[in-house]
Amino acid sequence: MKKTKNATSSDSGKKMRPPMTPEARENQLTSLAMDLAEKQLREGTASSQVIAHFLKNASTRNQIELEKLKRENELLRAKTDSLQSAQRIEELYKQAMDSMRKYSGYGDEEGDVDDY
Repeated sequence: MKKTKNATSSDSGKKMRPPMTPEARENQLTSLAMDLAEKQLREGTASSQVIAHFLKNASTRNQIELEKLKRENELLRAKTDSLQSAQRIEELYKQAMDSMRKYSGYGDEEGDVDDY
């Protein structure tokens, strides 16, 4: 038992810089949890939940689901870019039409119709 207490006390002696953001804190805690899970797996003291978690993550089905999520994210980004591009094109068409009206004498700068 003293071995584990000594190991634990030496591990807790390591000072980590406090995280500056919530995301950094989450990453720090995740890293600590992964380190502990790895230690437990190596020592053979991991719970069935820890073992099941890593087995599930290593499965082919999980890898396929992760790939599907990545592709869906790419698709959403492409759709967003397409919508933004369509909005820019619509604005350019409007500006071109306004300019043509202005140059042809059918409207002034505010878009009002001139009476000739």
